[in-house]
Amino acid sequence: MGDLTTFAPWLDRWGLAPDGEPFRTHYNGNWLIHVRQAGQPAILKVTTAEHEMAGGAVMAWLAGDGAARVLAREGGALLLERLPATRSLAEMARAGGDDEASRIICAVGDRLHAPRAQPPPRTLIPLARWFRALAPAAAAHGGIFDVSLAAAQALFADPRDVVVLHGDLHHENVLDGGDRGWLVIDPKGLLGERTYEYATTLCNPDPALALQPGRLARQIEVIAAVARLEPRRLLHWTLAHAGISAAWRLTDGFDPAPALALAEIAKALIDA
Repeated sequence: MGDLTTFAPWLDRWGLAPDGEPFRTHYNGNWLIHVRQAGQPAILKVTTAEHEMAGGAVMAWLAGDGAARVLAREGGALLLERLPATRSLAEMARAGGDDEASRIICAVGDRLHAPRAQPPPRTLIPLARWFRALAPAAAAHGGIFDVSLAAAQALFADPRDVVVLHGDLHHENVLDGGDRGWLVIDPKGLLGERTYEYATTLCNPDPALALQPGRLARQIEVIAAVARLEPRRLLHWTLAHAGISAAWRLTDGFDPAPALALAEIAKALIDA
């Protein structure tokens, strides 16, 4: 558990009162703390990661349209409204509402990808750069990594429908905003093909559900229909994303097995 030193400059500058203990995200290592500003609940995130800061720029650009509102932003510090989040898409999916959760995520994606008057941030990360760890993983480990890399290279050679991407659009990053509907948090600030957005959805909300027999085929069908995507291309993006996800997990010291298993399922569906 951290202390308030990490947050001190922004607590003072933005008139924030701590509303809980600091905590750190499990995977990307951002520091966060619940706070209140003039009595209103908010959350303060501090990061040093390029993609997290690019994501903060996207949050500001979205200006509360389909996303939590940005209350203040400076460098790696981001102050967001704290959403009620009384409903959970992850719990919905686990409780038999997998199709409905996917449809909600697709509706949120449509809202995020809609044209906007303001030009997008200049800090967007090209999707091909987002995948840069896949080639070294394939060279080191071969197997399904090679297959995922080949899928990614073919997709990058033929880009379609390029938009500003959330980059991590899954059940835990789409929160219940009460009267404002479902809203995103924690984008990665990417630029790339719209179909890729839903590959992360298909790898979530957890390995137990994502790897259930028949689940990937079913959700490919649901998402492709609602988001107006080509099912086979979505499968190829899922194969590519599962490979890069496994590569990241290896690099960061996490178990790559669930991501590799999903890549194998995607490959089997492609080959069928």
